[in-house]
Amino acid sequence: MPVHNSEIATIFDHVADLLEIEDANRFRVRAYRNAADTIRDLGRSLEDMLEEGADLSDLPDIGEDLADKIAKIVRTGQLPLLEEISDDVPEAIVKATRIPGIGPKRARALFKALDLSSVDDLRDAAEEGDIAEIEGFGEKTQTRIRKELKEGVIEDERLRLDVAEDFAAPLMEWIRNIEGVSKAEIAGSYRRRKETVGDLDILVQGEDGSAIIDCFTEYDEVEDIASKGKTRSTVTLRSGLQVDLRVIPEPSWGAALYYFTGSKSHNIAGRRRAQDRELKLNEYGLFDGETRIAGATEKEVYDGIDLPWIHPVLRESRGEIEAAENGELPELVESEDIKGDLHAHTTASDGKNSLKEMAQVAQDKGYEYLAITDHSKSQTQAGGLSEDAFHRQVDEIAELNDEFHGFRLLASCEVDILEDGRLDFPDKLLERLDLVVASVHSKLDLSEDKQTERLIRTMDNPLVSIIGHPTGRQIGERKAFALDMEQVLAAAKDRGCVLELNANPIRLDLKDVHCRLAAETGVDIAISTDAHSTGGLDNMRYGIDQARRGWLAAENIVNTRSWGNLSKMLRRT
Repeated sequence: MPVHNSEIATIFDHVADLLEIEDANRFRVRAYRNAADTIRDLGRSLEDMLEEGADLSDLPDIGEDLADKIAKIVRTGQLPLLEEISDDVPEAIVKATRIPGIGPKRARALFKALDLSSVDDLRDAAEEGDIAEIEGFGEKTQTRIRKELKEGVIEDERLRLDVAEDFAAPLMEWIRNIEGVSKAEIAGSYRRRKETVGDLDILVQGEDGSAIIDCFTEYDEVEDIASKGKTRSTVTLRSGLQVDLRVIPEPSWGAALYYFTGSKSHNIAGRRRAQDRELKLNEYGLFDGETRIAGATEKEVYDGIDLPWIHPVLRESRGEIEAAENGELPELVESEDIKGDLHAHTTASDGKNSLKEMAQVAQDKGYEYLAITDHSKSQTQAGGLSEDAFHRQVDEIAELNDEFHGFRLLASCEVDILEDGRLDFPDKLLERLDLVVASVHSKLDLSEDKQTERLIRTMDNPLVSIIGHPTGRQIGERKAFALDMEQVLAAAKDRGCVLELNANPIRLDLKDVHCRLAAETGVDIAISTDAHSTGGLDNMRYGIDQARRGWLAAENIVNTRSWGNLSKMLRRT
């Protein structure tokens, strides 16, 4: 049975979580986290690499020990070390670390003090007031825990889009190779490119539905078959992902794709338009009485209710019907519009590739520029650079640029925003840079007022070009910190500061609704990957998806401009 890269990365991340909770050596913890990051950014299957005889220890941050562990996971699907540590650490402690302000040490102390073993135990303790009685916690922390548990964030079982893709890609290859299948598409939230996916809705067109269903259920990752009919089957994969497959007749293909793509509220609006025209719209087609008048293509369906085709990413009932009716749908940004990437790391801090290696891959992508934004000194755990080291890197970048033609490495820094809004480096150093990305990495639990004031004070510094990952969230791991986004956007507009849409699928920060609000406010966005390896540069596509969900056009994105135009725009002094 195949083992996916995302599964191996998840195992290593889980080991790191458990080791951190046990207060293990921080370098050992970091080794597993770095390895997980390397695996996520790989463009090739580790299983395939092993079959070809590749030496995995040659990969960045994968030494012989971790290479052996990867091979064991590929062979058996398990890692004995994880099972050993899991016996000593309740899974609920790991989940508790997703609560803002509750790190591994505090979570361990909390569970030990109250002899907790599950999330239900934690919920009972919070409701009964026991947490507030523990030294170092108090009523404020107890209230926060109650709130997070009520919202269900720490138990969210939806998969990130990139993880869902890791399982969906080989499954779709299997389905499209089934004899008799002429079309196959994933619909639902996956097609709408939502940042998380609950399940997969797959539509297939083919002659013999029963034979197609039989082959589908024989896929080697199917763990459970919930239902199996002549035209529909529901299964659960080994990963826990539920997959619904439907065999659709050709005359209904477009209507079914429309219906199962959703969203529900978008479909309701479409049905109401059909009713207003004395028509009926469902997954089988658009009907005038008993006569199907459209359904073979989505365009037919939209034409039938007097609308132009609406891109799936916009189908969230956020005004797209009205915009389509008035001819005001946005011309969404395309991958081809991107001229460069404004956030990337190298081995100088916590990246996995050198300046030259990052530059080469950026050039291969056809970029005109790549900003090198290694961490500033406060980020010791991420190898933050000293002031002298940064001056040396700026000089090295200048020397490399003499070798390039039609491409430029930009000297930059992801400088830490301190608690009071000041920056981790003095202006004298920042003045040497082509641009400055300023980011929050600490004190994430400040109040909304203080966090908002912190970012606005940072933007007061005219040397700050871009605010990196503005809300600090990590999908499925850490909520966004408290922030008045409207105030932040207003301040950014007044000061001419750019906000980042961090394209790393773990972050996708800004959210889609904030991207749209930024465009409406007149604030420009930089779609950047925050790449920590050459493979990480490929994450730009997730940022493009998120931007499109936020109705952004090329004109809203600063890195759709050439460096000559962009450099003038970023110059605030």
